[in-house]
Amino acid sequence: MTRCFGRFPASRPRTRSGLRRRSEDAPQRHEEPSGRRSKPRFSSPKVLSVAGQVFLLQLVIMVLFAAAAGVALVVQARNSTMQEARHLTFGVAEGFAHAPGTLAAMKSKNPSALLQPRAEEARKRAGVDYVVAFDPQGFRWTHPDPKLIGKQIFALREGQTVDRPFTQTFEGSLGLSVDSTIPVYDTGGKTIVGFVSVGITVASVNDVVREEFPKLLGFAGGALAVAAGGTALVSWRLRRQTRGLDPSEMTRMYEHHDAVLHAVREGVLIIGGDGRLVLANDEARRLLDLPADAEQRRVTDLGLEADTAELLVSGRAATDEVHLTGDHLLAVNIRPVDRHGGGQGSVATLRDTTELRALAGRADVARERLRLLYEAGVRIGTTLDVVRTTQELAEVAVPRFADVVTVDLQNPVLEGDEPTDPDLEMRRTAVHSVKGAWPLFPVGELIHFAPSSPLALSFQRGQPVLDADLTASHGWRAQDPERARRILDSGLHSLITVPLQARGVVLGMVNFWRAEQNAFEEEDRAFAEELAARAAVAIDNARRYTREHALAVTLQRSLLPRTVPEQSAVEVAHHYLPARAGVGGDWFDVIPLPGARVALVVGDVVGHGLHAAATMGRLRTAVRTFSSLDLSPAELIRHLDELVTRVDSEGADGEGITGATCLYAVYDPVAGLCSLARSGHPGPALVHPDGRVEQLPVPVSPPLGLGGALPFESAEFTLPEGSQLVLYTDGLIVDRDRDIDTGLDMLHDALQGPGRTPEETCQAVLEALLPARPSDDIALLVAQSRLLDPSQVADWDVPGDPAAVAGIRAHVARRLEEWGLEELAFSTELVISELVTNAIRYGTEPRQLRILRDGPSLICEVADGSSTSPHLRRAADTDEGGRGLFLVAQFTQRWGTRYVPRGKVIWTEQSLNSSATEPAADVADALLDQWSDADW
Repeated sequence: MTRCFGRFPASRPRTRSGLRRRSEDAPQRHEEPSGRRSKPRFSSPKVLSVAGQVFLLQLVIMVLFAAAAGVALVVQARNSTMQEARHLTFGVAEGFAHAPGTLAAMKSKNPSALLQPRAEEARKRAGVDYVVAFDPQGFRWTHPDPKLIGKQIFALREGQTVDRPFTQTFEGSLGLSVDSTIPVYDTGGKTIVGFVSVGITVASVNDVVREEFPKLLGFAGGALAVAAGGTALVSWRLRRQTRGLDPSEMTRMYEHHDAVLHAVREGVLIIGGDGRLVLANDEARRLLDLPADAEQRRVTDLGLEADTAELLVSGRAATDEVHLTGDHLLAVNIRPVDRHGGGQGSVATLRDTTELRALAGRADVARERLRLLYEAGVRIGTTLDVVRTTQELAEVAVPRFADVVTVDLQNPVLEGDEPTDPDLEMRRTAVHSVKGAWPLFPVGELIHFAPSSPLALSFQRGQPVLDADLTASHGWRAQDPERARRILDSGLHSLITVPLQARGVVLGMVNFWRAEQNAFEEEDRAFAEELAARAAVAIDNARRYTREHALAVTLQRSLLPRTVPEQSAVEVAHHYLPARAGVGGDWFDVIPLPGARVALVVGDVVGHGLHAAATMGRLRTAVRTFSSLDLSPAELIRHLDELVTRVDSEGADGEGITGATCLYAVYDPVAGLCSLARSGHPGPALVHPDGRVEQLPVPVSPPLGLGGALPFESAEFTLPEGSQLVLYTDGLIVDRDRDIDTGLDMLHDALQGPGRTPEETCQAVLEALLPARPSDDIALLVAQSRLLDPSQVADWDVPGDPAAVAGIRAHVARRLEEWGLEELAFSTELVISELVTNAIRYGTEPRQLRILRDGPSLICEVADGSSTSPHLRRAADTDEGGRGLFLVAQFTQRWGTRYVPRGKVIWTEQSLNSSATEPAADVADALLDQWSDADW
């Protein structure tokens, strides 16, 4: 059976249309001399005319083209059929080799019995001449001729790799064949089990070609007829379009076209599809500096710039692409001509834009300057630090505007003040460059500028000064001639000095130096002034912040205790550390109380700055005022909460207390008792003498100002002698990287360890918990408890009989004698007599007298169960009483009343080191004459 393995498309001759001066659809009409238009004439073309010559030439070409097309079609049909035969055999062989069961059949005991029927069925379905399967030694398992099964067909063919599929033409048992062979691998893909070979004989292929040959001849004849007719038609149309012009007339028209082409002011290039220059007008030759023999040479061989030559031969469309060629900046436009019916190639036009180059360069510079100003607005003034802001100014300007930048400020600016008296003495705050060390004044040096220097001139005028060439300028050398020589030797050649002005005040100066870049120009001076103006605003903001910060620090330092008052109840160590953001509202205090007691206070006000510091001062003053009333811790916290609530309600918008906490503790060294109360504050830690750490369970109340109707509770603990009470603010234990529980664990770990002094405890805590850059204030107070020696305390119960006063005075006198305080016996007996008498007369049970010797003081305390308090007043001449408290006030340093859960205590304090309170003898006698023992 004959089988067709390919399709043979008919070839059609391609024609090219020439230039069309008018519409091809409308026939051209010639004007008769009489004025009437003649009808179009369809006469045969003359041989001597252009149309006749073209007709003969095209006719010959068509004949040759038809003959060549016929031969080519035959060859193409044969090649196509052979190629299709290769594809068919390869596909059938591959399909049979990979078909299910082929591998199993080849590995079976009788492959031929299993493979022969399947091979014959595949051969018939696919229309091939044979399907042969054989083992790796070449012995056939299948064949269309059963007699050849089992016989060896080949050894390894030369030039072929047996482990890969291949297709070849060879002489086989069925003749010359196109054969494709596919190896079949086992499951592992490493061992060849057999091969499958599928082929078609060349005779079958030739049959297809012979069947198609008459069709090819008919097609070629038809193509020749069509080509001849088309040629005749084209020649006729050409004659009509040229109006029968002879070659001389067409030459004249070409000359006119050529004159116009070379007269235009744009360069024109016509480039062929092979990259050769077909045509170049005079302007193109001038712009590209082309040689005389440039036409018909490759564009890449004309010595053009690489990018320009690559664009011209690329064949792609381009619009106003700018290329630098020699001294000319050319705008290149390219359009391919094959899109408009022409041949392969392109037309390029060149326009000289060299004059626009300077404008484009200035536009780029302006764009870069705008970008630099934007970056300056973002990068300058990020820290509100004056010195750092000047460094940011220098870093922004280098290297995109200057090679070196120096900044100098007046000294008051660095301190946060506004300069009032202009002074040419400034301190250098910034020097920045990309590389190298320059012989300029270093950072931190105080410089007095000479009046003739650019800096002095700029400072006096308030305008920038440009020294484009330092070698030709002499005014700046007067500052330091030797340094000026070294500056010139280092390569610095140009300078712009600009004043840093804000709100009409010159804060300092900035100097822009150039060494490797071109010298500064007038345009650069305007940009430097704009850059300095933006930086000056940031510097002034930083200066004002510095001033406010300094005021806040001064205020806070004045409000915090500078020294701890002397007292014998506890040994104290303290530390205060401000936050990174500046001044805050944390505070601490140590307040001596009557009866050798001491109050320990730690507080915290939310926020930073002047408002927080001022609020802290108000609260600290309030705590001291309330403590002078000798209130209990819970009562004091309650009064403080009421104060904060009242301040918040009376304050203007934004002037209230946004949040505050407080911890107040009172320690009595006589009994070793410590009473504590807190309002929203972290609880204290207690370090026992053996190093054990305990978190004291002090009842917590809401922060100050939020207590409302809630009660404030206190707790009382007995502190062993030598134990340390640790009070702190939340900035110590809470940070961005840790929560409060973690902070407390770290605090307890740092506090563990016996035998440390309060100062050593503070250092250990700060080393363990202090963040690198604390975000909140930290106040730490460590108080180590002491107990008053029992030998320094004496107390007596007071009966309700006034006659017992004399005996009590005698007991007190004997104890003072034991203490070596005989010189205070008189005044002490007088004070005790008055206080005890009042307690007996106006007080209730139980009554008790206690005297304490606490360091430089002698303390007398009279307690009774009444809550009424005596008041000092001036007695009239006719009054029988009212002078007792006046005597007490005269003979003591201080006196007062404090309330206890069961009554009150009236106390006095006398100094052991001064007799200033001892009245004169005549005054004492005059006062004592007014009383007798019977009156007491």
